[in-house]
Amino acid sequence: MNVENNPITKTIRHWYILFIVGLLFIILGIYTFVTPAKAYLALSFLFSMSFLITGLGEVMFAVINKRIFDRWGWILAFGIFNCLVGVLLLSRPEVSLATMPLYLGFLILFRSVGSISYAYEIKHMGFSDWSSLLFLGILGVIFSFILIWNPVLGGLTIVSWTALCFLSIGILSVYLSFQLRKFGKHLSH
Repeated sequence: MNVENNPITKTIRHWYILFIVGLLFIILGIYTFVTPAKAYLALSFLFSMSFLITGLGEVMFAVINKRIFDRWGWILAFGIFNCLVGVLLLSRPEVSLATMPLYLGFLILFRSVGSISYAYEIKHMGFSDWSSLLFLGILGVIFSFILIWNPVLGGLTIVSWTALCFLSIGILSVYLSFQLRKFGKHLSH
């Protein structure tokens, strides 16, 4: 396998971004454990706002680039849809509180599956310390399935699982960043 054309090789130069993202997830996980009620309400509000802000950005992108993209109408429609979901979630906080664990569960599931893929890619490239990354990815998949399977485990239980998911994805990202950094040093020698 040609190491130069591998997507991970291009990612190695920016390993610190994964490190920063991982630290933010770890801080968010600790904050969620320390102040569960506040954290959950704040997460719910940010969750709702993210749809509105993303939708507004997509609408602006579609309108600005309508002469460039033939199918700009789809981007516009998706942006309007995201805006509507954001407004709905902001106007009905109970809906946001109920859907956020599912959204987070799927988000963490996709990130964890990605890290499992990275682990096998690193193994295939001949790097020996890939099993810890695989373990953390599997752990993230387990936590995400728990959130997806039963998002209404009840009050603090959801917050605890959400915090554990944030911590596991944070630790996973930090670990992956160090592995990429180590692998980058290995390639440069």
